[in-house]
Amino acid sequence: MKNTIVRICDSMRAATLRKVWRETMNRKRFTTVGGIVISVIIVVWLISCAVNPVTGKRQFMLMSESDELALGQQTDQAVLQEYGVYNDPELNAYVQRLGQEMGRKTHRSNLNYSFKVLDTPVVNAFAVPGGYVYFTRGIMAHLNNEAEFAGVLGHELGHINARHSAAQYSQMQLAQAGLLAGMIFSEDVQKYSSYIMAGMELLFLKFSRDDEREADDLGVIYSTASGYNSLGMATFFETLERMHPSTGQALPDWFSTHPNPVDRVAAVKQKTAEEQAKYPGQEFVFNRSSYLAHLDGLPFGEDPRQGYVSGNAFYHPGMKFTFPVPQGWQLINSPTKVQMTPQAQDAAILFSLDPSGSREKVAQNFVNETQGTIVATDEISVNGFPARRLITDVPSENGALRVRSYFIDKDGATFVFYGFTTQTSFSQYDPTFDNTMRNFAALSDKSKINVKAPTLRLVTVSKAQALRTLLQGERIAADKLEEMAILNGLQLQDNLPVGTQIKIVTN
Repeated sequence: MKNTIVRICDSMRAATLRKVWRETMNRKRFTTVGGIVISVIIVVWLISCAVNPVTGKRQFMLMSESDELALGQQTDQAVLQEYGVYNDPELNAYVQRLGQEMGRKTHRSNLNYSFKVLDTPVVNAFAVPGGYVYFTRGIMAHLNNEAEFAGVLGHELGHINARHSAAQYSQMQLAQAGLLAGMIFSEDVQKYSSYIMAGMELLFLKFSRDDEREADDLGVIYSTASGYNSLGMATFFETLERMHPSTGQALPDWFSTHPNPVDRVAAVKQKTAEEQAKYPGQEFVFNRSSYLAHLDGLPFGEDPRQGYVSGNAFYHPGMKFTFPVPQGWQLINSPTKVQMTPQAQDAAILFSLDPSGSREKVAQNFVNETQGTIVATDEISVNGFPARRLITDVPSENGALRVRSYFIDKDGATFVFYGFTTQTSFSQYDPTFDNTMRNFAALSDKSKINVKAPTLRLVTVSKAQALRTLLQGERIAADKLEEMAILNGLQLQDNLPVGTQIKIVTN
């Protein structure tokens, strides 16, 4: 998966919450006109004003704190299943310790906070309701001291303490009630209701600029109260801004959903001065060395041990399998699935592992759950592994999809491929589907198995010199120099005193 430079709280949080909230709404949806009327009445009746823990003011809120905690627990399970925790007990314990210390300084110190490092190179941190905060190893690599970490941490705790997600949920529920009411009286609303619902989900899953500014302010308040120099938050915002034009991988709605980065930096600096003035005589720390000590050996970028593409094939060293990737198709790899799509985006191949049973059971579950109609089925061998092959027509909102499926038994589990497109396009794509699936094979090539991820290594400056000179002495390629400068939050021309620690990436 490409590294995506995301702001604090972005699509990872949104995708997971969108899934959880959609399931919640589906369970509560009424199917009769009478039920719709009743649901609208109930929602209006339930409207209440809760006291915001941060501002002390009364606030429209439909979600109780117990509901917020339950949603957080459910979302936490989905996040961990999708991304996985980075397997470094010491780093996770360090993040947990710093998080708990700051959690006690917040407006909701009674929450049972949880802090985890996710095993993904995406540069991101995000929070979900109920006290769950996540840092990716990608953002851990790009932070340079505890003050920067504390700024990001405080920002995420700010979202939780100000109940921003709960407020979004309340607004979405009210909007849904209005939509349901509209469906009773308007045929147009009924016709386009599914599209309206999808749009509302996206609308309410993005924090407003006011929410982001409030989270920034709270980040300064909490990190200052914890003894950190909250100017670290401003320097990390500057790092994110440098990464945006250099990589071209930021989300397209970066500037539409966030305050202007220059304004955020200026606002953080002003708020820092205000908060530090409340603690006369106190020294506020950055703690660069103590933070960097936890990064030595951290995988940087994609970890090939979790699967990688080389040439026109996907390899998974851990589970020892491989399969071809269609020419020109984009592949996205996550801990739970692999997704491949053509440039036209009118078809897809999904690959995953299903440990629930044999190929026969998994195939039957797929047919039952999708309410699919079997077009063809047979038993075959895929490079020595027993497999069941299916073609099914699966109903969808936009018409039936035709799906080519392979259910392959290997090492006590079932590996599953789904290739799907419209019925009219199936004959065009099915040879590609079948070629990828029937060439699934065991991986025994040691050169493909014994791969290592690039890692961070700490270098201590032995004599005063410019960063550029140091990096060149470490044989960093010319086209990687600026990337390494950004990684360290420095400029190439910056002079480094003796004893300074610098991060470099080694293969």
